[in-house]
Amino acid sequence: MKVKSYLMGQWLTGAGEGVPVQDAATLEVLGHVTSEGLPLKEAVAWGREVGGKALLAMGFQERGRRLRALAQYLSERKEELYRLYATTGGTRRDAWYDVDGGIGVLFTYSSLARMLPEGNLLPEEESLPLSKDFSFQGRHLLGPKGGITVQINAFNFPVWGLLEKFAPAFLAGVPTLAKPATATAHVAEGLVRLMVESGLLPEGSLQFVAGSLGDALEALDHRDSVYFTGSKATADRLKRHPAFLERGVLFNAETDSLNAAILGEKAGEEEVERLTREIAQELSIKTGQRCTAIRRVLVPQGRLEALLEATRKHLEGLKLGDPREEGVDLGPLASLGQKEEVERAVEALLAAGARVYWQHPGRRDGAFFPPTLLLAEDPWAETLHQVEPFGPVATFFPYRDREEALRLARLGGGMLAATLATLDPEEARFYLLGLSGEVGRLHILNRFNAHSSTGHGSPLPRLLHGGPGRAGGGEELGGLLSVKRHLARLALQADPHTLQALTGEYARGAEKPASTHPFRKYYEELEVGETLWTHRRTVTEADIALFAHLSWDHFYAHTDEIAAQKSLFGKRVAHGYFVLSAAAGLFVDPAPGPVLANYGLEGLRFTEPVGIGDTLQARLTVKAKRPRDEKSGVVEWAVEVVNQEGKTVAAYTILTLVARKPTDALPSGQTHFGASS
Repeated sequence: MKVKSYLMGQWLTGAGEGVPVQDAATLEVLGHVTSEGLPLKEAVAWGREVGGKALLAMGFQERGRRLRALAQYLSERKEELYRLYATTGGTRRDAWYDVDGGIGVLFTYSSLARMLPEGNLLPEEESLPLSKDFSFQGRHLLGPKGGITVQINAFNFPVWGLLEKFAPAFLAGVPTLAKPATATAHVAEGLVRLMVESGLLPEGSLQFVAGSLGDALEALDHRDSVYFTGSKATADRLKRHPAFLERGVLFNAETDSLNAAILGEKAGEEEVERLTREIAQELSIKTGQRCTAIRRVLVPQGRLEALLEATRKHLEGLKLGDPREEGVDLGPLASLGQKEEVERAVEALLAAGARVYWQHPGRRDGAFFPPTLLLAEDPWAETLHQVEPFGPVATFFPYRDREEALRLARLGGGMLAATLATLDPEEARFYLLGLSGEVGRLHILNRFNAHSSTGHGSPLPRLLHGGPGRAGGGEELGGLLSVKRHLARLALQADPHTLQALTGEYARGAEKPASTHPFRKYYEELEVGETLWTHRRTVTEADIALFAHLSWDHFYAHTDEIAAQKSLFGKRVAHGYFVLSAAAGLFVDPAPGPVLANYGLEGLRFTEPVGIGDTLQARLTVKAKRPRDEKSGVVEWAVEVVNQEGKTVAAYTILTLVARKPTDALPSGQTHFGASS
């Protein structure tokens, strides 16, 4: 049997014998992997043309809804993936990290889509006036690159690895060509089959190649990207390809690093215990085969023996075996080849001066490798900080003071993650400043957060996953950061009317007078730029006194005539929040209507004082809008409050929930999201 590829809308089988894939526990041959003879170069062009057009026909919001539906679809069928996953040596707990973790990424990015507009352009910051009369303006925005992303995944996370790259690319409107590692390609194939069978992915949005990429990189240009996870050696070799050096293809690498755990000098006994559990967990989850796993443990000299012993006690009761057997805690490594690599790495560390402090007495046959604790009493040999055993192995190093600990941590040359166990903010600040250029994610562990911490080695979809130097220098996840990384940033210069039409957000100078009060309109009926000027209101001394009584805000500038004269205002002034409330009274239509609720307020600034006798007027403008669900949408309103001289005294954005038009009032066959029913 051969693991198949999914290219140009078809499941295809490569030619030749291929590379065998084995069950990690039994060593049974499950199939062969080959991409020989497959049309990979053509698949890149097809993905750009067919997949790119289909994705951009949807927009951010629809793509987000597809991700949610896909996550639900996979959740209902994840047992199929669990069964496949057991053949990689992973326990049920390991599968949870990979399968459920990957599905969780889809859910996260579907939620993030609600923060995006409906189309395919994502404005950044605010419009910048480039002329005094606002007739010429500029704005930074993100738009489609028109390319494809190629993802090259490592063997240890065949599900999560594919989905954590696919989700932000799909949300950005970029088609994906996924290439899994050979050892676990059969699991990735099972995942892609489910994704295709869901019917939720537009044609061309996801392709899959089992085997080498062949000539696919030759087809890439400046519109495209390659997202790589794997070894530093492979990443360094790939970087030299002409696609990156000559044609400007984006190369994003996330590579294995020698991540550190540091027991701080100010850590208490509870922090020691918490860190011990963390280290043991990092050696047992996925049998230590995580790119973020703890490889180096830096410990004050006087506490080294205690930490080693405590870690040993956590590990010695674990059972190694076939993950399909009852009571097994750790399975084998993913393949015989991986075991050989770990053995070579441990031998190199021993040759550099480390010694085996303790090794689990469990199985050593086949691809099994037992949890191992190494001790480097002389911590300064460079090899100890350059060689990584990608398995259940950690090396412990003593340090004399925190300056020395920092120098040892830096010898790793860049890390994906580091954990610092401390209760002292000053100690945490020292390491934060010292490691900010050395690590992609710093995890502070202590008694206050240990019960809720997701752990050292767990990347979260909303936080950056990546790191400098040896860790690859790339950036993945990070919430919308990874979506933006798939888009092209450009500076758009135009008149306000064109700028507003293109971005879907209000540009000053492109206002449209409201013929009906905007609060009387449904979400679909509101137009960006629609503006209402209110009637006016003169502020009286009674207004200020009553507001002070109502709010209990008796600040001297509002209530003490003598003190107010000596203030920077030179007189009594109205409360800022009175101005805010008075403006609401000017623009709110009080009768029941489509506006359901105030959803929030952003960017409030009070720019001029308001005194007794000043007259206020408000301008309410539809700034932006985005759907929320079938019943309502979020509308952002730009509010500007001016005085009798036309000076702006306050400016802010309010958000309201606005009802959507009843479905029976929409054109036949159309839903609120624009799709045919």
